[in-house]
Amino acid sequence: MTIRNSLGFWLGVALLVLTSHTVNGQDRGFITVASTTSTQNSGLFDTLIPQFEAATGIAVRIVAVGTGQALRIGCNGDADAVLVHAPAAEQAFIDQGCGVDRREVMFNDFVLIGPRADPANVAAADSAIDAFARIATEQAAFASRGDDSGTHKKELSIWQAADIAPAGGWYRALGAGMGAALNTAAAMNAYVMSDRATWISFNNRQDLSIVYQGDPRLFNQYASVLVNPERHPIQYDLAQVWHNWLVSSAGQAAIADYRLRGQALFTPNAP
Repeated sequence: MTIRNSLGFWLGVALLVLTSHTVNGQDRGFITVASTTSTQNSGLFDTLIPQFEAATGIAVRIVAVGTGQALRIGCNGDADAVLVHAPAAEQAFIDQGCGVDRREVMFNDFVLIGPRADPANVAAADSAIDAFARIATEQAAFASRGDDSGTHKKELSIWQAADIAPAGGWYRALGAGMGAALNTAAAMNAYVMSDRATWISFNNRQDLSIVYQGDPRLFNQYASVLVNPERHPIQYDLAQVWHNWLVSSAGQAAIADYRLRGQALFTPNAP
């Protein structure tokens, strides 16, 4: 059963219809955007969506999941657009006929989080590959999202580049979102890779801190892709308004203005 055939989805639809915004007295309906837990957990949508809704009269329903699941939701026609962060998977989504018109919107980076004591001496690493190799050599506890998210895909690419297949009691694949993975890492006093935005907004740090950052390999690009209207009867016109707004001067300014604890969480970079 797809999301749009589920009771939960239609309850969400009813709520959005009741609460959708108007512009010049006109209700323009709503769209569903499948996006990442990082964009949701960071609080970005709490800033972006009210501004978009006020400007356009179009309500936005966010389905916050890992990038892999967000793309599957889009390919099934259960969303009108996706906002995700895995360029190779996004291109495959387009090549399969599921999406159209990929646009780069913003970026940040990934950081390696770990215990302040840093038992694998990750802070001395000269690259992300070296950092991961040190963790594997020490068999230090590592919490992986394990959920086919953009973060998980990036993590796996670094293990692969290090020619390491992580396994064993030290490596815990959680199948969870970024916030849950960070909570688990805090409880285990384990290493974990996080997008910077979620880390900045994360409150349950306990003994965790950033132990490695700055490798260009950890660059984290976010892009908006529309679901292919020739494949599914989506709200294409309304989704295109959202898509265009994200890369407009207003949308880019809203992204740039969002700060937490004095830090920018995302940097707009629409062409």
